[in-house]
Parts: sequence; C-alpha cells; structure tokens
Amino acid sequence: MSISINIHVTAPKGATLGRLRFHGDEFICALGRSGIVTAKREGDGGTPIGTFPLRELRYRPDRVARPVSRLTMIETLPDDGWCDAPDDAAYNRFVKRPYGASTETLWRDDQLYDIAIMLGYNDAPVKPGAGSAIFFHLAKDKDGVLQPTEGCVALRLDDMRSVLANVTPTTQMVIELASTP
Repeated sequence: MSISINIHVTAPKGATLGRLRFHGDEFICALGRSGIVTAKREGDGGTPIGTFPLRELRYRPDRVARPVSRLTMIETLPDDGWCDAPDDAAYNRFVKRPYGASTETLWRDDQLYDIAIMLGYNDAPVKPGAGSAIFFHLAKDKDGVLQPTEGCVALRLDDMRSVLANVTPTTQMVIELASTP
C-alpha cells in the first residue's frame, strides 16, 4: 500500500461510516448522519465533499495528553466555542462563550472534542448557511459501533493518535464518494 501525504475519506452515498486512509493505514471513520454531501447546508447533518486543510488541533489537557503532531496545537478552554449562527459576523469562526449568537461548545461533557482538528471548510471566504464547525474529532463508540456525527469526520482515540503522528502542516483531508465497481 502506498503512503499518502493526504488523508483520504471515502464512503458510498448516504453511508454514515467510511474508510479513512492515510500513511499506509486504513481506519473506519464516522461521518455525518446524512453521509457525504455535495451541497452542504447548515444543520443538514452532511459531511462535505472536497479537499480541506487541517487548520489547527485543539485538545483538552485535563483529559488527554498533548497529542504527538506537527500541527499547530491549542489547549481547549472551558469558554471556547465555534459560532454556528449563519447571520452572525463570526459565523464558522472561533468565539469565546458566552457569545451573543448560537455556538458549538468546544469544552464538552462527552469526549468528542477532547482532540479536534478544525478543517478549512467554508472559511476562505465564509458563506453564510453553507455549514459550520466541520471538524476531524473523536468518535462516539456505542457497543463497538461508531455513531454518526453532525457532519464531521471522527475516529477512535488510538486511530486518531496514529493519524496525528504522521500529519504535517501541508496535509489535507480529501473527502469523496466511493467509486462504484
């Protein structure tokens, strides 16, 4: 198997589980509840198709050790948030909570964002309503089965650590529908 510089995520149309291939390894990943979509909209539960840079890695130092990675790393704080209000000037951007518009909480009670990489989706430029808070984060595992996300790509902790150890600041995530035979 060849070693790729980009993370490749593929799944059939409508699937909530996909394959993540990177650096000669392959992992099962969780996708949005609507699967991979070609026209992402805020709240649709779809994982957007496309190629996205890995902007920064945020982690909860009270729960996980600092990940081994060459990505820009930021410790998540209790008041960290991500604006998901399409009509707000900070839409699809980091904010401090409490904030005057709807936000995604980055300091969560569950472990999903204990390690979270912000993907460069809908951020250059931001288009209101085209989707926000598309991250590469930890998966919810229920009885050995990864649960769908709200539109993100998610891995088990050990798989995430394996991927992070090999990414570089130029690594991108390529998300596409699986080709049919």
